Amino acid sequence: MRVAVVGATGAVGQEILKVLEARNFPLSELRLYASPRSAGKRLSFRGEEIPVEPLPEGPLPVDLVLASAGGALSKALAPVWAEGGALVVDNSSAFRYEPWVPLVVPEVNREKIFTHRGIIANPNCTTAILAMALWPLHRAFHAKRVIVATYQAASGAGAKGMEELLHETHRFLHGETPKAEVFAHPLPFNVVPHIDAFQENGYTREEMKVVWETHKIFGDESIKISATAVRVPTLRAHAEAVSVEFARPVTPEAAREVLKEAPGVEVVDEPEAKRYPMPLTASGKWDVEVGRIRKSLAFENGLDFFVVGDQLLKGAALNAVQIAEEWLKGA
Repeated sequence: MRVAVVGATGAVGQEILKVLEARNFPLSELRLYASPRSAGKRLSFRGEEIPVEPLPEGPLPVDLVLASAGGALSKALAPVWAEGGALVVDNSSAFRYEPWVPLVVPEVNREKIFTHRGIIANPNCTTAILAMALWPLHRAFHAKRVIVATYQAASGAGAKGMEELLHETHRFLHGETPKAEVFAHPLPFNVVPHIDAFQENGYTREEMKVVWETHKIFGDESIKISATAVRVPTLRAHAEAVSVEFARPVTPEAAREVLKEAPGVEVVDEPEAKRYPMPLTASGKWDVEVGRIRKSLAFENGLDFFVVGDQLLKGAALNAVQIAEEWLKGA
């Protein structure tokens, strides 16, 4: 298997390399591509230093492309790579809403991998993390309404977002006024209820992604979903407070049993021992943490819970590699 990582020097690209190595992904050749300013850099993989190449405009000499270099680039070049014979797993939003492109979380809709026409889309990080906890509960109790409030890390804006948080926090702690270039407002010691562009309905595009993508991944547009997306000053794990009304009766105990059996989910729900999901503990984990599971005070057949996942892993790099792994296994 000849593999290319496009956007290899970015935050997600570097995590893809770590995941490929940690999971011993079967490859015979690895090509790394990035912008011309990154060409010539060397990145470590399995004890070797692999050079980063400038991205050509034509097909790539590989079987699999793991792309994380932005929507505009993917829109222009992913079809070219696919026509050249490669399967493209794209981490941008370029193809997520195209009816002919599968949008996949393997634990939810693995079967869609095998309907691809050369391109498979990786979902938005917020959606992927939510889906890991919501899908097994939806299968067991059938979700009718979902209300989500997100607490999204700086890593959602890439390496530059994390750098800005650290740099501006340092400035703040040394008596200087923090600035904002990546984010709408300074992020240190702040929360910003604004991620991506505002839409005509008053929601941001980030919030609507949760709606659109959950419907597509679950194959069920009957679920009513509303989201509020908030940027918080954490580095790389997204947290989400979720309230769900189900069609069937549900108890916290039954939900815990369902989630304990769900692949990719770790139930961390011992409030008496101060154990619950947190970015501090979920960062670097392949599984998402789910806890604070309790009966809703607003919905008759309802639950409230808290889910946290590493935005760069299950929210991006890990999910992309898992899609490739399942593709190799076959239908």
